Amino acid sequence: MSRETAKIDAIDAKILRLLQEDATRSAGAIGRDLGLSQPAAWRRIKALHDSGAISGRRIVVDAGALGFGVTVFLGIKLALKGRVSLEDFERAVTAIPEVQVVQHVLGLFDYRLRVTARDISDFERVLRRRIMTLPGVGDVEANVLLSEERRPGPL
Repeated sequence: MSRETAKIDAIDAKILRLLQEDATRSAGAIGRDLGLSQPAAWRRIKALHDSGAISGRRIVVDAGALGFGVTVFLGIKLALKGRVSLEDFERAVTAIPEVQVVQHVLGLFDYRLRVTARDISDFERVLRRRIMTLPGVGDVEANVLLSEERRPGPL
């Protein structure tokens, strides 16, 4: 099913940028920043929600501050033997709490995972005891995250 692209103008794009920086900003504060009244800003934000351009509000958790100092990206190629279903693999991998993101991708690997662990030995434990025992796992490639720069996106 195809989803229509939301039609946004320059003011909507500015509102989206402001909300990407801080999703807790009020309509009044956004209106003041853009020279709009609070009701006008609120109507635009509501229209962005209604169109699907905004699908929620999220917080960014600092994993390092919570004691999770290692992030590893795993490329997983499913083994051809046994032909495990994608649904079985996805159900099992999403049950692992250290796996933060599961992406079904096209290319050398079938899946890309973002795994967060306390340290390398904790990651090794997760890899050996949880990920390598998943149904259908074949080849695995690991890339340890050294640093990350967050970009706001194409707006």
